Amino acid sequence: MKWTRYLRSWEFALFVLLLLELAVLGLVNPVFFNLENLLYSTLDFTHILFAALPLTLVIITAGIDISGVSVMGLASITLGLVWVAGVNVFVALAVALLVGVLAGAFNGFFVSRTDVNPLVITLGTLFMFAGLAQGMPALLDKLGFKAYGSAGLAAYQYEGITGLPDAFIALTEGSLGVVPYPFLAVLFFALVLSLLLHKTRFGRYLYLIGVNPKAAAYSGVPIRRVLVWAYVLSGFGAALAGVMLTSYFTSARADLGGDALLPIITAVVLGGADILGGSGTILGTLLAGMILGFLRQGLLALGVTNDLIQVVVGSLLILAMAAKQLLHVYGEYRLKRKALSSKDGR
Repeated sequence: MKWTRYLRSWEFALFVLLLLELAVLGLVNPVFFNLENLLYSTLDFTHILFAALPLTLVIITAGIDISGVSVMGLASITLGLVWVAGVNVFVALAVALLVGVLAGAFNGFFVSRTDVNPLVITLGTLFMFAGLAQGMPALLDKLGFKAYGSAGLAAYQYEGITGLPDAFIALTEGSLGVVPYPFLAVLFFALVLSLLLHKTRFGRYLYLIGVNPKAAAYSGVPIRRVLVWAYVLSGFGAALAGVMLTSYFTSARADLGGDALLPIITAVVLGGADILGGSGTILGTLLAGMILGFLRQGLLALGVTNDLIQVVVGSLLILAMAAKQLLHVYGEYRLKRKALSSKDGR
């Protein structure tokens, strides 16, 4: 019975879709049948997964966080600026992750303490964090902070920061066998978040808040604290994505990840999370993110332009929402039929 329920799950459907996609792409381009090349191509979209996985927790609570793409750039430029100021690059990495945590806590504080829609709050912080990332080099320069080199911190405002140590670049260039380090990190991150969501009280609280926040409050759920931690994890994931992008491109820039918002949200929604809250899984988001990532790689290999790829991803987002709504309506219909049948049987 348990296996039957799993075979009918959304996650299993996504798994089958992923296999079919890889089969079709492999027939079009045999490169996709090479496991090493396939895994290496994940480097192009692991940042999407790092940001999308914890965003699932936020959307389960019926919230949203669209500021993650700005947090990526803010974390990246923070890492670069701290490093050029003479700090060890891995200490700078920790500072960048701390910035993501603080950004998430900032979002969570206002979402949990006000009745303002989370979309409005995170839209505001989307621009605020992006402006901070763009202006931070010049601001630090005017405040008298010094960096190694004659150009000063302001020189990095638009040019980015290059020359990062090889040990840091190895975070995305290295691999364990044929599996790149970033993809291993994604799988570990997904495992931790999945355990947190399905095996802890915190995860149960997230679902309860998304289903009925009033019932959650009456049940003694610390709603404010849970929401803050959900947004903190979202900010941490976005900062982690920014760090990985910095290593991948060997450059710290304030605009890294700027085009990732649509794929991130699509991965979460396609993965089964309901934007109205109360449902969603980490496994679903992981599979959906991989489907989108490999689809993008396949379309690029076929010569499809980035603009058309955005159209495809946007269409998938609409189709995923429509499919979830149809499944919900069908489920309600089946429950009513079952109730009527059992009533007639009496």
